[in-house]
Amino acid sequence: MTTSRAADRAGRRHRGLALGLAASVLLTGCAAAPVAVSKETSKPVPTASAEPAAGVATVPGYDVGQFPPIPMFVLPDLSLLDSSASAFAIKVNEALTDIPGVIASPAHCDAGGSVISGNGTALLYGDGSGSFTGPDGTVQNFGDGSGNSTINGVTIQNFGDGSGNYSNGTVTIQNFGDGSGNYTDATKTVQIFGDGSGNYTDATKTIQNFGDGSGNYEDGDLTIQNFGDGSGNYRSAEITIENYGDGTAKVNGEQVEAEPLPVVPTLGVFPPLGTLAPLESCGTTLTFEDGVLFDFDKSDIRADAGKTLDAVAEVLTSLEVAQASVSGHTDSVGSDSYNLSLSEDRADAVVDGLEDRGVRTSLTGEGFGESRPVAANEIDGEDNPAGRQLNRRVEIFIPATL
Repeated sequence: MTTSRAADRAGRRHRGLALGLAASVLLTGCAAAPVAVSKETSKPVPTASAEPAAGVATVPGYDVGQFPPIPMFVLPDLSLLDSSASAFAIKVNEALTDIPGVIASPAHCDAGGSVISGNGTALLYGDGSGSFTGPDGTVQNFGDGSGNSTINGVTIQNFGDGSGNYSNGTVTIQNFGDGSGNYTDATKTVQIFGDGSGNYTDATKTIQNFGDGSGNYEDGDLTIQNFGDGSGNYRSAEITIENYGDGTAKVNGEQVEAEPLPVVPTLGVFPPLGTLAPLESCGTTLTFEDGVLFDFDKSDIRADAGKTLDAVAEVLTSLEVAQASVSGHTDSVGSDSYNLSLSEDRADAVVDGLEDRGVRTSLTGEGFGESRPVAANEIDGEDNPAGRQLNRRVEIFIPATL
């Protein structure tokens, strides 16, 4: 980073704007009457692994012997089911199709135009009571009468018992009224079974949550298994970790100390039909997931993240984006001041990386530390590693009007 660029950092940081993670791209589907869902039953079973290469290695973004948890299920922002601003998000996602860990989604703003962080993003955990538990832990109960309506291509069937269907011509939602339901678009399917278990699939990833603390995750050659008793496995092309749940693990065959794995949180219920109130998007959010750009507790972009920034720079340039805001976010581990500083440095590093690649978009960098979570860092007083993983992110917000 040049001296002049470093001096510009202070001018780029605006800590008051709430940039958020709206987790949706609007794609193909059609309405249908509720039907039974199919539940996967192939629970993970510990198996012997091939003999790994010697030497201690780390998973990018994680400390020695540590690896990501089985991800939480994240439904799209169900209030953003209007297609008016979805074309840009779809175009960006198509451009980023071969770049893992970067997602484009329509953004949700308040009346003043500020992005609402996490509001309406359905992170599925809860007590199974039929409520929708939001990312901040608040609970909302919804209910309305039965009936059908079709307005501007959006069809809603509400059967008055909590069940119903939704289709906007691009997204299909089936709600069975008992806490279970399906969400489908052209790239992803989410199945929630209402008993704490469920499945998630998209073009590359598969997540299985068995509702008993165990689960599986697959993404290409990456496999994560959590057996629900503190033990589990992580395998990729570069590293193999076997955590035995007794304070020890093997990393590429070498014995290390490692904390037992936390259990996979059970899933909550499918949000009730009353939440499906279409809103117009105010723009697009690009989200860099945890571990894509930075090593554990660092703000220097890794050399192997260059391909990711190259792709994002190409999108911003080819689509002639005039203005955008980059925001950094952390989980709640560590002091407020440290997290704020780390998030600022990471946002600035992304701005600098894009400018180094010739991006002419007017970019501002912002740091919010732990103040804009999109998931609970704790559930019922217990640490939630999967939620903290979602909170560690960098976002780029592109206004719809630019």
